[in-house]
Amino acid sequence: MKLDEIISEAGKSKSRRRLGRGNGSGHGKTAGRGHKGRGQHASTVKRLGYEGGQNPAIARLPKRGFSNARFRTDYQIVNVADLDRFDGGACVDAEAMAAAGLIDEPGDLVKILGNGELTKKLTVVASKFSGAAAEKIVRAGGTAKADQEQG
Repeated sequence: MKLDEIISEAGKSKSRRRLGRGNGSGHGKTAGRGHKGRGQHASTVKRLGYEGGQNPAIARLPKRGFSNARFRTDYQIVNVADLDRFDGGACVDAEAMAAAGLIDEPGDLVKILGNGELTKKLTVVASKFSGAAAEKIVRAGGTAKADQEQG
């Protein structure tokens, strides 16, 4: 016999424990809560990681290092060589780069790096440019504009 095959009402579900209903029930007096201390009251909720007043594990471990991750500015990176796929004379902004699949989110910050060569005259609008990238864009006859909205 398997418990999931029981179809009659009798024995189908376990009855709940009736706490604090006399010692004869086996759950009288302290109702399974033990003697004294914080846990005997109904309103008590132990916070996550609480170890009964003992110094918790997270406090016993040493603190090491420092992270600037909360204050870091994340840029989506595009290399100059990737911009060569656009037609000459085009205005290449975040929307155009997103449409071409170079970046994921057009609303996020974009930085142009100087890896590769650019052979076409383009107007590139981005949040930030590396020195080499700006130089290569100007050398190809284009312009590198910093987007005031985003950066």
